[in-house]
Amino acid sequence: MSNNIPDNLLYSRDHEWVDVDGDIATIGISDHAQAELGDVVFVDLPEPGTSIAANDSIAVVESVKAASDVYSPVSGEIIEVNEELGNEPGAVNSDPYGSGWICKIRLQDMSELDSLLSPADYSEFCS
Repeated sequence: MSNNIPDNLLYSRDHEWVDVDGDIATIGISDHAQAELGDVVFVDLPEPGTSIAANDSIAVVESVKAASDVYSPVSGEIIEVNEELGNEPGAVNSDPYGSGWICKIRLQDMSELDSLLSPADYSEFCS
């Protein structure tokens, strides 16, 4: 199991990470999740402009082993998607917290962040 859990992010119990900058949340899947999935071969990205609720499926990550939904840990509007994943889906594996991000969401309800896990809590949750 991977213990790559950056301490500047928040985490969901579905293994998504959230990087908050003002009212914008960047979402991706954790190192733990990408390791469980195996080699990612395709990412089905959401449409910018889509309004989503917390726990809605926002993307599908397909690996050589399985296809897995990515769930939004927060509610809001998708304002940007990582188009690079169309050409380079493996970035989800090689750089899950960097170039492997999936989308950016303008937060609708900042209090939803309170239900996410701290890095320490997420580490415990994964073990």
